[in-house]
Amino acid sequence: MLLKRILCMICVVLFSFSSVNAVGGSKPEVSAVSAILYCPDNNEILYEKSAHKKMAIASITKIMTAIIALESDDKEVTFAYNMIAEGSSMYLKVGDVIKVSELVKGMMMVSGNDAANAIAVSLGGSREKFADIMNEKADKLGMKDTHFVTPSGLDDEEHYSTAYDMALLCSYAMKNGKFRDIVSQKSMSVEFISPKGQRITYRNHNKLLSMYDGCIGIKTGFTKKAGRTLTSCAEKDGVRLIAVTLNDGNDWNDHISMYDYGFSQVEKICLCDSTRIFELPVVGSKKQSIKVMPKEECAVSVLKGDADRITEKIYMPHFVYAPVRKNTVVGEVKYYLENKMIGKADLTVNENCLYDNES
Repeated sequence: MLLKRILCMICVVLFSFSSVNAVGGSKPEVSAVSAILYCPDNNEILYEKSAHKKMAIASITKIMTAIIALESDDKEVTFAYNMIAEGSSMYLKVGDVIKVSELVKGMMMVSGNDAANAIAVSLGGSREKFADIMNEKADKLGMKDTHFVTPSGLDDEEHYSTAYDMALLCSYAMKNGKFRDIVSQKSMSVEFISPKGQRITYRNHNKLLSMYDGCIGIKTGFTKKAGRTLTSCAEKDGVRLIAVTLNDGNDWNDHISMYDYGFSQVEKICLCDSTRIFELPVVGSKKQSIKVMPKEECAVSVLKGDADRITEKIYMPHFVYAPVRKNTVVGEVKYYLENKMIGKADLTVNENCLYDNES
């Protein structure tokens, strides 16, 4: 009823400046064939080098395998002969029984190809069918230059991605709390159902967790064809960045250099919070107006120097009719950098407003 009584909407521009973006610092020199430094909060590419070049990606493939697994039922898996794999391993044995979530832990710690195969066969029916699931997910995430063939990343001519696409995948995966908790650990204990009571501790191959303050994940990779591949994520002062390097013999140092550069470029700013109060006129109540406030904090990452160029637009009716209940959404506030919306928040009533004859 409230929304039906809204006669029209008003748009109020509270501030808009046109200062020139001024950011200091020199871009890093990266030895990778392909690289990207990406800010998922605002989709800003802070650094790139052949970021859309299709390349072999090795075991960072397992990021996709892991996120599909964690979004699926946590079923029990009995390790079988058709799950055995060459290369890096959790050293699973035929007959071992273990949950999918535990397989993900081992796979992300020590890059177990056997764990990747076990996940693929148990969830997809076969590695080929699981690859179809991986490609469907990639398509939904906008990974336009990616094609998966294996769940582990072992070399295949038709198995490839790009630094940019992998940054998109990392950004998505790091929003998943279970995934984030796993890849941020330097070691994890994996519990088996059978042999009963067996627990094995695996150490994370991602040395960047110890080398760089603020690193919170995510995955290493290597094959002779792909070379060293590395995806990582770091946070400082509320800013989250994603770094990806493909075929990079100096990946640890390159990621550190990119992060040092990136965090010098970006800052987190609060656009609005619960301290921001608006007044909205009311008809049919003893009150002349009601207080309206953002439902939640809206904070975004922007390039340093861009804060003064942000435009705020408030969308609310000219007035509302009583009664209006607390927490009712009556409008929204949106924030723009040039023509790009970078944040928004619902505006809600923070007090009850009754009819004129109610008490």
